Amino acid sequence: MLDILKGPLYTIQGFVLLSGRALLNILRSPHYLNDIFLQMDIIGVGSLPLILLTGLFTGAVITLQMSKTLNQYGAQGEVGTIVAVTLVRELGPVLTALLVAGRNASGMASELGSMKVTEQIDAMRALGTDPVKKLVTPRLVATATMLPLLTIIADFMGLVGGYLVASVMLTLTTPTQFWSSAYQALGFSDVLQGLVKPFTFAMIIALVGCHYGIETSGGTQGVGRATTQAVVVSSVWIIVLTFFIGKIFVSLT
Repeated sequence: MLDILKGPLYTIQGFVLLSGRALLNILRSPHYLNDIFLQMDIIGVGSLPLILLTGLFTGAVITLQMSKTLNQYGAQGEVGTIVAVTLVRELGPVLTALLVAGRNASGMASELGSMKVTEQIDAMRALGTDPVKKLVTPRLVATATMLPLLTIIADFMGLVGGYLVASVMLTLTTPTQFWSSAYQALGFSDVLQGLVKPFTFAMIIALVGCHYGIETSGGTQGVGRATTQAVVVSSVWIIVLTFFIGKIFVSLT
């Protein structure tokens, strides 16, 4: 029994230690600003086309699926409210985080895993450079900065998609009514929840991806295994945490 638990406990221990070191390194010099800006470009700008497309069609699909039900109850004017609340509270942060996890957690794990199996990380330690500070902290800062911004863009594009379907394609409501109801539906707690979630997800994505990358072993097969584990674990944690964060906000309101 103890042998079965040994592996997961070592993994949790390594993840916690890596997370603590990466977070503490944010306050310590040097900060490797060039690496941070490079990762912001890779994570943020590189993911932008995917986020724009996904956000647009997410809002369009929500509106399309709700149109029949809203017509039955004569509540066509509420389509803007439904799209805004659904996107900002849940779908915007979760879908954006899952897409970024699939694209960037795997990239971090494969990049750092390749460096590990080719002994580049050991060479950095030999030269007196902290691999966590050089490799992990810039990715953590960049992801925590860019994911909330990407979520805001996804939410806006989702509203645009909902508007196009509701007002242009199906003529459920007027443009003024759609945007007015969407704006009035969102309260401070909704916006706060929509920003807290991606910030939390960003830390999970970066730390999980870097953890599995740095802990890679077993050559090229190990890199592939680490990449898969990073995406799966970060995606599962995103789904689990969105429930608990949502529960906290429901309890507070």
